[in-house]
Amino acid sequence: MTRGNQRDLARAKNQKKQQEMQKKKNASEKTGMSLQERKHRDAELMREKQRKKEEQVAANINTNRKQTAN
Repeated sequence: MTRGNQRDLARAKNQKKQQEMQKKKNASEKTGMSLQERKHRDAELMREKQRKKEEQVAANINTNRKQTAN
C-alpha cells in the first residue's frame, strides 16, 4: 500500500467541507429570505447608497462653483 492514510485524510477533508456547506445553507435559511428577496434587498441598498453618493457629488460641485465665483 503506497497511499498510506491519504484516502482517510481525503475523506475527512471532504466530510468537513460538506459540513461547512451545510452550515452556510442553514444560515441562509434562518434569515427567512429567499435568494430573490435577498437580491432585491441588496439592490435597494445599493440604489440608496448610489443616490447618497450622487447627492454628495452634486453638493461638492455646487461648493466648488461658489468658491470660483468669488
